[in-house]
Amino acid sequence: MAKFKGAIVVNTDRCKGCSLCVVACPKDVIALEAKKVNVHGYPYVEAVRPDDCIGCASCATVCPDGCITVYKKRMEN
Repeated sequence: MAKFKGAIVVNTDRCKGCSLCVVACPKDVIALEAKKVNVHGYPYVEAVRPDDCIGCASCATVCPDGCITVYKKRMEN
């Protein structure tokens, strides 16, 4: 059975901080940045535990603004 490693990239300039991706992530990889805002004044999300990402793309699926890109890499056993 192949294992996958994932990685996300968040377009922080487009993120409105709705946190739908935070709720959707099964591995608690994403969190809302508490002290920073983007160019539009919104707090944005970041990958706070990127090593735990499995590349499921739940975050990207629920993002209403298409701010998240998910990459998936197959890991050799």
